[in-house]
Amino acid sequence: MNFKDHFSTQAADYAKYRPHYPAELYDFLFSHAKGKHIAWDVATGNGQVALVLARQFDKVIATDASANQIEHSIAHPKVTYKVSTAENSGLPDSIADVITVGQALHWFDFEKFFTEVKRVAKKDCLFAAWGYRIHEISEEIDVITKRFDEELVGPYWPKERMYVDEHYNNIRFPFELIKAPEFSLSWKWNMNELLGYLYTWSSTQRYINDKGLNPLDLIENDLLKAWGNPEEEKEIIWPLFFRAGYV
Repeated sequence: MNFKDHFSTQAADYAKYRPHYPAELYDFLFSHAKGKHIAWDVATGNGQVALVLARQFDKVIATDASANQIEHSIAHPKVTYKVSTAENSGLPDSIADVITVGQALHWFDFEKFFTEVKRVAKKDCLFAAWGYRIHEISEEIDVITKRFDEELVGPYWPKERMYVDEHYNNIRFPFELIKAPEFSLSWKWNMNELLGYLYTWSSTQRYINDKGLNPLDLIENDLLKAWGNPEEEKEIIWPLFFRAGYV
């Protein structure tokens, strides 16, 4: 399939400004994995999930269709990075004990990808995919970022974003889902770091390419008034949606 590359242009910023997933999420993966030899992290980006998986797995294979993303990944002796699409990984049959997809499943061709999952997975391999939508900071700030998301760059979201909006409930998983707790992502950033994160959005990049100007310039003054001291760090929370099951 043709790879829709929404992130290579801002790969360095993506690596810098992507928040990290909570320890409880990884604890769930580790406790429910029926083997810990090989993990396959799909659409690994800068490798943030792969590096944590390497704490308990003998080997982690981290793939991404973007060579630029792989170039900005962090090296680890137990992590092997590979440029390949999710639907055609090039991995051997029946090797993975766990397969993970963080904030990326919505970009895939589901039928082809799940066929690849079944091929690469061992029996009873744990598959897990998760993501997040808009963050929460405070009522005053959330009004501004919601306007940015829905009105300014909203028309520039790729159509696949609808799967994120529905928390993956509109994706048919070809296996029985298992019950998982609710997770949330928490991070502390100052105002410039939040702007850096918003800059990595694919919709922001498409807006810039179309109009030749940065939409963040249109909210920066309002955001500053709501934020106060721009160097002050504020807690930012992303509720996660999480789907898992055995292949």
